[in-house]
Amino acid sequence: MPTAIRQTTPLIASIDVGTTSSRVILFDKFGKEVAKYQIEYSTSLTSVREPIPKPSNTDGPIYSSVGMQIKENEHLQIEDLHNVLKKPSTLNYPKPGWVECNPINLLINVLQCFGSTLLALNKLNDNLIHEDLPIYKIASIGITNMRETTIVWSKKTGLPVIPYGVVWNDTRNAEIINSLKKTVPNDVVTSIQEKTGLPLFSTYFSCSKLRWLIDNEPEVKKEYEAGNLMFGTVDTWLMANLTKNKAFVTDVTNACRTGFMNLDTLQYDEELLKFWDIDSSKINLPEILPSSGQFGTFKISDTIELEDCEYFPKEIIDVLYDFCRSNVSIQGCLGDQSASLVGQLAYKKGSAKCTYGTGCFLLYNVGTKKLLSRHGALTTIGYWFPNLEPDDQDNDFNKPQFALEGSIAVAGSVVQWLRDNLRLFPRAQDVGPLANTVPDSGGVVFVPAFSGLFAPYWDSNARATIMGLSQYTTASHIARAAVEGVCFQCRAILNAMTSDVFGKKTDPKVDLLENNVVTEVTNASERKLFSTLCVDGGMSRSGEVMQIQANILGPRIKIRRSPVLESTALGAAIAANMAGKTKEERALWKDFQDVKKYVFYSGHVPSKVMSTQEKIQREDILFDGHPNLQYFKSQSSDADRRQHWKMWETAVNRSKGWLTDIDVTNDSGTGTPENGVE
Repeated sequence: MPTAIRQTTPLIASIDVGTTSSRVILFDKFGKEVAKYQIEYSTSLTSVREPIPKPSNTDGPIYSSVGMQIKENEHLQIEDLHNVLKKPSTLNYPKPGWVECNPINLLINVLQCFGSTLLALNKLNDNLIHEDLPIYKIASIGITNMRETTIVWSKKTGLPVIPYGVVWNDTRNAEIINSLKKTVPNDVVTSIQEKTGLPLFSTYFSCSKLRWLIDNEPEVKKEYEAGNLMFGTVDTWLMANLTKNKAFVTDVTNACRTGFMNLDTLQYDEELLKFWDIDSSKINLPEILPSSGQFGTFKISDTIELEDCEYFPKEIIDVLYDFCRSNVSIQGCLGDQSASLVGQLAYKKGSAKCTYGTGCFLLYNVGTKKLLSRHGALTTIGYWFPNLEPDDQDNDFNKPQFALEGSIAVAGSVVQWLRDNLRLFPRAQDVGPLANTVPDSGGVVFVPAFSGLFAPYWDSNARATIMGLSQYTTASHIARAAVEGVCFQCRAILNAMTSDVFGKKTDPKVDLLENNVVTEVTNASERKLFSTLCVDGGMSRSGEVMQIQANILGPRIKIRRSPVLESTALGAAIAANMAGKTKEERALWKDFQDVKKYVFYSGHVPSKVMSTQEKIQREDILFDGHPNLQYFKSQSSDADRRQHWKMWETAVNRSKGWLTDIDVTNDSGTGTPENGVE
């Protein structure tokens, strides 16, 4: 008798490469992590800059990049606990303001995570077979990555031309930017911003990083002049090494952060390349594609010979090569902040999300039409899933979706500062409870401008200040003021973005987030454009911190915390899923509404959208959401909220221009990037 075909349950694999860690997660239809493996990077600073002395054994405290205490286990590897002498640091800080990543290490880390996840999946499947249950099978793969990080490699060898990539927050290109400030006419500055949506005078984006490499690295210059130089961001580097066809591609959400892509054409712009003195006939640029589609079949390239690589146990080598024979496609690709927008299901025009990491990133979905900010935000691509269908409200989800983006330099890092420098608490997660022991900050205002103020203030000469101290002030007041300082900046960005969306329909001095000015907006549909802030990231896990944020935002806006911890990785999985040309070809979810139904409501229809008759007819228990799906609404009075906002704005104005006022200039090019942080 022929062997019966065993039923399978589809999963989607997400490869998530961040600034300080890499992970691979397998998601099921409910957004549950079926298997996961993560590597926290080692850095060249490990042995020379430890805020708390590193213990001699693995039982002592070790902290992640966002200040959370972590411990190595079967799902998490911490490179610092292993023999880093054999494996170079993944991150290096060779000079002040310089941040480099090792491209080969990034690839090794991804493969280690993928292989370890596959081993865990095989163990799960063995148990399912024993119980005569359907087994799990990976249907497709999505990638999400830190943006702007610049890698160059040889077309002939496939190997990096230099042993490092320039990370997004590296500022070695500051001299280039400062020179442009002195020479570029205002009309050219405006023209470039209209094309790219990005500020020209910023060290943040890939364009000036590539220019620096060509100018300062002889090997890069040589390969460029020979027409042999391959340029790409992290997504391109990974796909070139993880696809059978060595796909040399990127997606629009990553390409739009290079400074070379025109937002109107979604292709490279010759005038932009010429501005940066990049000859398009000498440089190899990846093809720009939508965020969802067939990028290539998973296969390990010969850039790394696994058999000769000491970092790979035989069992990982075997399971990786076995998986390659499955012909699974990489079908999704999103820059990390866009992936978070999708994973938070902020997919409709008017939706907004905030990721609280080391810094803060706010994206405001403005729909299918490009919107340039008048208040200091960036214009970027949220996502582009061409195979989706418009919904009943004629939302064109199959077209490129634009977003406004604002960044805050300091979020989780202020919590680290309170813990490591002031020693106010032993663990980062203690900040919420400590801040919540007092009803307010006791008149203290903390402007956490350790490296200047970003959106919407844009003052690189501002510095952190704590105002309003008195003998009444306690550690709890300072902790609360620090948390409020992050939340006030979120409010400032959201108010600026809302003003951009409403354009000239309102007085620019009107605060659109306050209840008393809603009547200033005459169009009822526009009033609904922004009512929910979707949140994720380390600080969002604190209910106390999110309630403080809700109180500062006021009653017009509620906060929705995702039930999925890894929203960024989930966004990549959604992108991979939506590559199916029809609903039937999509492995987990038919459309966005289907994602929401299963991830947020565990496959149930929420009772709040059912009619009374439907509720009566239902015999099962009505279900209003995932147990971890939580909303926070303002509990502040109008008078208190407005008074606190006035105090904040007064404190910000007094912290601005500190370096200018004391006549200190920074000519070393070692400052932080303007107009962006990730």
